[in-house]
Amino acid sequence: MPRSQDGPERRSFELGGDLGPALNVIAASSGPVVVLASGDPGFFGIVRTLAEQFGRRRLEVIPGVSAVATAFAKAGLPWDDALVVSAHGRDPGPAINACLAHPKVAVLTAPGFGPAELAAVLRGHPRRLLVAERLGEPDERVVEGDPAEIAGRRWADPNVVVVFDEAAAVGDKGRAWPARRTPTRWALPEEAFGHRAATSTADEPAPWAGMVTKAEVRALALARLGPGPGDLVWDVGAGSGSVAVECARLGAAVIAVERDPAARELVAANAKRHRVTVAVVAGTAPGVLEALPDPDVVFVGGSGGDLESMLKLVAGRARRAVVVALAGMERVVPAGRVLAGGGLAVDTVLVQTARLRGLGELHRLVPTNPVFLVSGVRS
Repeated sequence: MPRSQDGPERRSFELGGDLGPALNVIAASSGPVVVLASGDPGFFGIVRTLAEQFGRRRLEVIPGVSAVATAFAKAGLPWDDALVVSAHGRDPGPAINACLAHPKVAVLTAPGFGPAELAAVLRGHPRRLLVAERLGEPDERVVEGDPAEIAGRRWADPNVVVVFDEAAAVGDKGRAWPARRTPTRWALPEEAFGHRAATSTADEPAPWAGMVTKAEVRALALARLGPGPGDLVWDVGAGSGSVAVECARLGAAVIAVERDPAARELVAANAKRHRVTVAVVAGTAPGVLEALPDPDVVFVGGSGGDLESMLKLVAGRARRAVVVALAGMERVVPAGRVLAGGGLAVDTVLVQTARLRGLGELHRLVPTNPVFLVSGVRS
């Protein structure tokens, strides 16, 4: 860092994890200052900090090739349809969720959460990982493998990890970057989901047969949940998985919990139909929820009979919101009480709609089943 272009004093100061001392030196300097950073310092780099501290108009930025661009070049993949996330100095949860939900993600890692830690979380998922470490240095190394292979090795800092689904690594041609993440339509009609099943072994319809969360109810539930990239959603008592699929279409990582094996097949089929990833977990709440990673938001469409115990668990673990769909009025007040006891601000609405249908030359309104939505939001 030259203190003065013409003066005798020229000092250098190494950038470390704590930028405070370096920023103090810059602030105290009366002459021009040069900051050297690898790659493009405007891409998850030091330009943001410098602009906040000293003002954008005082900066002249000369970028290099970013580590992300280099990593994708090493992988031989286009990245105009990729998601780029950072776990450096941040909670790694959103980065993990992005890798679970999206077919192509670049992760900027950090000491303590590097390629091995990321790969350990991704074990069992259909992903490949390319680790590009110490790019541009003499000991640069680029290694590709499945999560188990990457998790079992040691890695040097700094590094970038490209996580991709090999079957979808070369996606559709994009028109803009970043690519559009929000679908053009949500709260899809019921016909967009398979939701009728064959009769059970007793030749009686399964309890969820023909049941799917109606589009109007789904629209309000999605508005309350607000799922998006980096989020983890639980859909408990998923049934046909319509809510799970809608959340995945909006960019979230989704775990659908369902005790009925035929319903689980429907969830998987609906996810495939809409080209999204939904992890399907077999079991009954609340017990099966204990081993799952903490969610950002939870939708409860079925409880397995022990509603209050299950809501107590999800209210304690949801980071942002819980939405419960209930048909029976007797459960509404107890559900709200449990969510409020978990520190959530509760709001309850009755969703009651009717659809216009033809009746010969006339028309009539056909009501849908009324549903209570009990929402809890963490302030």
